Amino acid sequence: MELGNDTQISEFLLLGFSEDPELQLIIFGIFLSMYLITVFGNLLIILAISSDSHLHTPMYFFLSNLSFVDICFTSTTIPKMLWNIQMQSKTITYEGCITQIYFLILFAVLDIFLLTVMAYDRFVAICHPLHYTVIMNPRLCGLLVLMSWIINILNSLLQSLMMLRLSFCTNFEIPHFFCELNHMVQLACSDTFLNTIVMYFAAVLLGGGPFAGIIYSYSKIVSSIRRISSAQGKYKAFSTCASHLSVVSLFYCTMLGVYLSSAATHSAHSSSTASVMYTVITPMPNPFIYSLRNKDMKKL
Repeated sequence: MELGNDTQISEFLLLGFSEDPELQLIIFGIFLSMYLITVFGNLLIILAISSDSHLHTPMYFFLSNLSFVDICFTSTTIPKMLWNIQMQSKTITYEGCITQIYFLILFAVLDIFLLTVMAYDRFVAICHPLHYTVIMNPRLCGLLVLMSWIINILNSLLQSLMMLRLSFCTNFEIPHFFCELNHMVQLACSDTFLNTIVMYFAAVLLGGGPFAGIIYSYSKIVSSIRRISSAQGKYKAFSTCASHLSVVSLFYCTMLGVYLSSAATHSAHSSSTASVMYTVITPMPNPFIYSLRNKDMKKL
C-alpha cells in the first residue's frame, strides 16, 4: 500500500472538554474514579473466575475474556487523557494517534464479538441443554475467542494502514480526548473516499453481523422459554441470560444514543461528550451487573 502521508506530521492537539483549570481538575477526578472502578471491578471478575473451579465453565470463560477486553478498552484512552490534564498538555504524537486508533478499534469490536459469542452460549444452554457440554466444549470455546481476536486484529490493522495513506494539511485539532477514526478521516485534506468505504463496510459487516446473531439467538431463547409450562421453569431459564441481556442492552442502547446525538448535532462538544458514553461509561457497570444478577458470583 502506497503511503500518502508526506506532510511530516509530528503531533495532533486533543482539545478534550474544557480549558478551565478548575473544571479540568473536576474532570480529572471523575475520569480517574471511573477508570479505577472499571479496572478493579473487571480484575476482580477475572480473579474470581480463575480462582474458583466451579466457575470454570464456558459462560465464565467468555466473561473473563470480556472483562479483560474492557480493561484494555478503557486503558487505550483514559490514561493518556489523565496524563495530558496532569501535564497541562494537549498533544499526542502522530504515531501515538495511529496506535490509539488501532487498539481502540480492536477492543471496541472485540467487545461486540464476545457479546455475540456469549449470546450463542446462552442459546445453546437454554435451547439445547442436554447437549450443552458436548457443543460448548473447551476446544470450541477457545476457537471462538481465538477467531474473534484474529478477525479484529486484521480489521484494526487494515483501518490503521488506511490511515497512513492520508495527508493532513493545516487542521490538527481533534475535538475529543482521544483519536477517533471517523473524525481523523474528516480532518484529512487528501482523498478519503476509499477510507470511508472501508470504514463503513467494516462497521456494517463486523457490527451489524454480530448484532444480527444476538437478535437471532435471543429470538430462539424467547421462543424456547415460552414453551416451558411452569412459571418457575421460565424464571430459571430467563435468569441464566439476564446478566448478559442487561449488558447487551446497555452496550447497544449507548451506541444508539451516541449515533443519534452525533446525527442530531454537529457540535464538537456534544460529540466529545457522547464519545464518553461508549469509551468509559459502558464498560464500567459490567462487573456490577454480573455480580449482582448472578448467584454464582454472589457466593464469592
